Amino acid sequence: MAFTGRYEVESEDNYDAFVKCIGIPSDIIEKGRNFKIVTEVAQNGNDFVWTQIYPTGQSMTNKFTIGKEADMETMGGKKFKATVKMEGGKVVVDFPNYHHTAEIAGGKLVEVSL
Repeated sequence: MAFTGRYEVESEDNYDAFVKCIGIPSDIIEKGRNFKIVTEVAQNGNDFVWTQIYPTGQSMTNKFTIGKEADMETMGGKKFKATVKMEGGKVVVDFPNYHHTAEIAGGKLVEVSL
């Protein structure tokens, strides 16, 4: 499927402002600034398994089906319920403190959190 793959972070804009917004402590922000997070996505139709793997060996996985409410988790470990949508080829979800979109552009995973 279109999103299935393994993607490594190539660049980030406004890192500090974003992680402060989601409640990450300052000492963790500093450590994470140069981390190359790997995102693995497995898509089977409307079903997704979305995993972020951190250089520390920790990972976070969200499993969801487009259009159905799912239990989700933020990078900061906060659990919440959300309904993930597909809009114009983009995966779209509202996290507690931000709006997140993800799309494949030029064979790369492009994620935007505002």
